[in-house]
Amino acid sequence: MSDSVNNKTQINSANPENWFASWFDSPYYHILYKERNYREAQLFMDNLTHYLNLPEKAKVLDLACGKGRHSIYLNQLGFDVIGADLSENSIKEAQRNSNKTLHFQVHDMREVFEDKFDAIFNLFTSFGYFENDEDNLTTLKAIKASLTEYGFAVIDFMNVTNVLNTLVPEEIKTVDAIDFHIKRYLKDGHICKEIDFEDQGQKYHFTEKVKALTLKDFEQMMEESGIFLLDIFGDYKLKKFHKTESERLIMIFK
Repeated sequence: MSDSVNNKTQINSANPENWFASWFDSPYYHILYKERNYREAQLFMDNLTHYLNLPEKAKVLDLACGKGRHSIYLNQLGFDVIGADLSENSIKEAQRNSNKTLHFQVHDMREVFEDKFDAIFNLFTSFGYFENDEDNLTTLKAIKASLTEYGFAVIDFMNVTNVLNTLVPEEIKTVDAIDFHIKRYLKDGHICKEIDFEDQGQKYHFTEKVKALTLKDFEQMMEESGIFLLDIFGDYKLKKFHKTESERLIMIFK
């Protein structure tokens, strides 16, 4: 690895178990993914909150909220929202939008909240980043323990079968005049994405790793966590889940 690689990258490679802490805290993460379809995301939340029939002013947790864009929208829908994320930089930026019914805090999703929520949303594949499989189970248990007696939780994950069938092994994506060289592959049960780029004469290298969890894997973990899986959808319009064709794996549970 080049000597010009920055400290964040060195942390990433030196401590692979915490790679997400450095990459998600990096400004380049937000540059690379700035073109995500947020209107589609808002329609998803419209559909989701309508389906769950959440009471007015329900307490909602946006778990792994990033810079809080979706927390803000949920708050605009009339809910009392907490956005939580491991990234201190993201939370610092999100807190600019705080109000009396919208708060943000740094939080590790493996830990149970003191507050109890009517709904907990873990959206847009924000699960499965831990190196240790036990941490995924711990996270599910923490979500369950943070719900009210009548609360619901939602995990919106990629549909691994569809992702692997349509995987683009290599591409160059140019955003804000930065050429991101991206490689994707399956290794040791993880879908990996290597990201290399150069900015202002500095070379960077990050690797994303997401556990290739299938519906069967989630069902097994949920059973072990005492979780009841209520419904499964395959896209943001809440259409029926299809094992090979659906783009998303959206699970409603309590």
